[in-house]
Amino acid sequence: MPKYLIGAGGWAYFQAPGMHPLVAYSRAFDFVEVNSTFYEIPSLNLVESWRKLVPPNFEFAVRCNKALTHKHKFQPTPEAFEDLEKMTTICTTLKADILHLQTPATFHPTKTNVELIRNFFSSTDLKGIRIALEVKGAKQPLNPDLIKTMQDCNMIQCVDLSKDEEPACKSDILYSRLFGKGPHNIYQPTDEELRKIDKKASKGDHKTVAVSFHFVRMYKDAARFKIYKQTGKFPKVTKSTGLTSLTEVLREDAKFPSNKQELIRHQGWKLIDLTEDKRVHASHMLEKLPEKTYNNINEVVQTLASLKPW
Repeated sequence: MPKYLIGAGGWAYFQAPGMHPLVAYSRAFDFVEVNSTFYEIPSLNLVESWRKLVPPNFEFAVRCNKALTHKHKFQPTPEAFEDLEKMTTICTTLKADILHLQTPATFHPTKTNVELIRNFFSSTDLKGIRIALEVKGAKQPLNPDLIKTMQDCNMIQCVDLSKDEEPACKSDILYSRLFGKGPHNIYQPTDEELRKIDKKASKGDHKTVAVSFHFVRMYKDAARFKIYKQTGKFPKVTKSTGLTSLTEVLREDAKFPSNKQELIRHQGWKLIDLTEDKRVHASHMLEKLPEKTYNNINEVVQTLASLKPW
């Protein structure tokens, strides 16, 4: 069995009263992907403080600043190598083994660009840090030239298992950033979808599987997956089941008046507990509604109650 690292993209929104978000996060998870470094390179003092806030066995992965991929685009300039050195220093300080690089969608894996990647990483000392490369502009699977370059450079192909992507580049590490099948990251995976992710992740000879959740409810979904890996069962997402569970979810932020399609668009992606052991998207029930405008939650629930079974 591979070693599983389960976490989310950052800790900033993991709030607990009277506690630093990273301290609170590290009590729930033992792995995090540092997302903020993609947008801004932090001071080394700040990075050192992060390492001190977490237990010794806590693991970081770091996102490389976008200047390297979006501005320099792997051109072997002094500035590019300086930025990479800053990122490897951050990794070393955090004791992070993985540096994630994401290319822009406009950076296609042409022969010229593949050579740029090969030459760039052949000309630098990564200090033992592994590159997890996410090529946004590439069709799946990757072309053979890029696969060979990644294998020769001991890289990891970053994929999104929640979108049915699977790595074409063999590696002892599987690294997946999960965003789901909704628009942007507005999605919540069902139990069946998480089982499917786990099944894909468990294939092959990986020594380590790292999954970083980026769904809009990433902490709750990562926790569900972690509990499943520990116990073999998924926890409930609400305090109740059936229509009462849907009511809980709608009360969070549903706006009225809303017609059926508006309710599905804004609320349908959320999970509810259909029964104690079965989670479904709220759309499972909302799609049963007649086409009309609803003025409040009670009107929605009463209408669905009259249509039972759903």
